[in-house]
Amino acid sequence: MNKLNIKMLHFLILTGFSMAIFAQDATVTVNQPEAINKLLEFKKDTRTVETFRIQIYSGDSSFRAKKVKSEFREKYGEWPTEMVFNTPNYKIWVGNFRSRLEADRALLRIKKNYINAFIFKPKKD
Repeated sequence: MNKLNIKMLHFLILTGFSMAIFAQDATVTVNQPEAINKLLEFKKDTRTVETFRIQIYSGDSSFRAKKVKSEFREKYGEWPTEMVFNTPNYKIWVGNFRSRLEADRALLRIKKNYINAFIFKPKKD
C-alpha cells in the first residue's frame, strides 16, 4: 500500500507540473503609435537612395591630405569635401551626387586638376 501511495503521489506531482508548464503560454500585444510605422517606412526609403562620390586623393600623409582638401575648396567651392581615414590611408572624398550623370559631369571638371580622381559608390551603413 505504501508503494501505491508513493506512485500516486508521483503521478499527481508530475501531472501538476505539466499543467503548470502549459499555463505559462501567453500572448503579448504591443501597442505602438502610428508615427513609428511611418518613421520605419521613411527610413527604409532613404536607404535605397544611391549616391556617388569622387575620390581625389589617397595617401598616408595627413598633412598632404589636408593640403589637397584646402586647395580643392579654393578651386571648387560648390561641392562638399570630406577627409576619411581608412588605415593606413587618408582619402579626400568630394560631393554627394544623386546620379551617375551628375557625378560624371563633375568628374570632367575635376580631372583637369586631379588626374587620378575617380567616381565610386560609398558603402551604406
